[in-house]
Amino acid sequence: MKLSEQIKKQDAKAFTHSGKFHADDVFSSALLLYLNPQITITRGNQVPEGYDGIVFDIGRGQYDHHQRDSRVRENGVPYAAFGLLWEELGGEILGGALAQRFDEEFVQPLDNNDNTGEKNELASLIGNFNPVWDAQNQKIYDKSKLTAGQKECGLTGEFLHAVRIAGLILENKFARYRADARADEKIDQVLAMQETQGGDARILVLPEFVPCQKRLKETDTAFVIFPSNRGGYCIQPQKKPDSMNYKCSFPKQWLGLENEELQAATGLASAGFCHKGGFLMTVGDEADAIRACEISLEEYEQKPVIVCLWDAGEAQETKNCEREETEHLLRQIPDMTDAQICHMTLPLLPDLEEQGVYAEVAMEKEDWKTYIKDFVKQILEYKPEAVYVTADLFAAYPVVHALRKKHMPVLMRGRKDMHRAASFGIVDQKERKNNGRVRKTQTGRTEGENPVDRIDFDSPFVCTSVILCDCKIHLISNYEDKCTRDSVTG
Repeated sequence: MKLSEQIKKQDAKAFTHSGKFHADDVFSSALLLYLNPQITITRGNQVPEGYDGIVFDIGRGQYDHHQRDSRVRENGVPYAAFGLLWEELGGEILGGALAQRFDEEFVQPLDNNDNTGEKNELASLIGNFNPVWDAQNQKIYDKSKLTAGQKECGLTGEFLHAVRIAGLILENKFARYRADARADEKIDQVLAMQETQGGDARILVLPEFVPCQKRLKETDTAFVIFPSNRGGYCIQPQKKPDSMNYKCSFPKQWLGLENEELQAATGLASAGFCHKGGFLMTVGDEADAIRACEISLEEYEQKPVIVCLWDAGEAQETKNCEREETEHLLRQIPDMTDAQICHMTLPLLPDLEEQGVYAEVAMEKEDWKTYIKDFVKQILEYKPEAVYVTADLFAAYPVVHALRKKHMPVLMRGRKDMHRAASFGIVDQKERKNNGRVRKTQTGRTEGENPVDRIDFDSPFVCTSVILCDCKIHLISNYEDKCTRDSVTG
């Protein structure tokens, strides 16, 4: 009998562990209840002998993950009970493609948290519904409100409340994923209609608001126009693929203006407002909206920017010597031929106060965080496509960490000689993909970090340099005096 059929039986039942609950068993329970609100879930220390229901997160069975030979996904993320259940049930709930996306974006982080302890805010939220350590002196949930059947099944008010919350989250997530699919379908229809009608492919006029940023990243669409719920029209610039920057921006002199001032600056009679951040503009009629996009496209001239970070202690003459080579290398990255390379020096590390064999940072923690935050702000003012780190990674780590929290791609360089065809780098685990040209095996994990991957390259070229940029690895090669570039998805 299929798992879904077993869940939907009139007398369906399931068993999981008692004691402290986690996001894994809570979301697993919520998933079963989503498919059958009448299923009986029991919690206990040991699976009853001869139990004929669904067993998860306990018992070393098909839907447990505590055994030595528990399953691991191809991308290295180990399964937990939630992931094992979703693997069988997801396709029925969302369909194949959406189910896989939901696994990558929602299930895998929770599975990883349960298996490795990696920080996850949602998992922490669910875990906080557990009774406090001195719960016998606290009355958060009234046990008298539990039914006799719930008590008999080992359920508690805390667990039931956590499951209800998880159920609401799942229902909301499923609705949004289905809505996203409908939005993509709608956008495809509008794009097809636009293609038959002609016009500037960079400007897309929608009959209504439809979320489309992700769908349009890989297209030529630079601006989207749609009716505003306040009347008139909204204009939104669209971001480049793998970038936080827009394909085209509104002219700088428009930003932050409204009404008469904006009308004077644009020459558009119905111009209403242009956000100072440049992500939204409003106008009164469609013709002015299209014209605003056309003016922006005509005036927009901006080369891509890469910020290059140098070690604060590096001699100036060394920087000058390496600068030309570095700029040449970076401009070999796809779409970076004309890139503007901006050079910055990393902030100095704070002084250390030695205490025997140990040392503590002299700067207060909050002051250090502000120090790094201000420096990152300076970097982002350039609106770079990426930040290239030449400096020592230990010194650069606080800045790199802050940049990644801002979703800024960070690049680094690896050297290879002609006798070796391997390089090492830290790659974001969530963005790893399999590729025939790249072999990866997890070799270790450090506290607070993503797993370190070993990356082996098979290439007919003598590779002199490697650019590691998040999910892409760019091999800058030299073979028989001809410069060759190979981009491999990582």
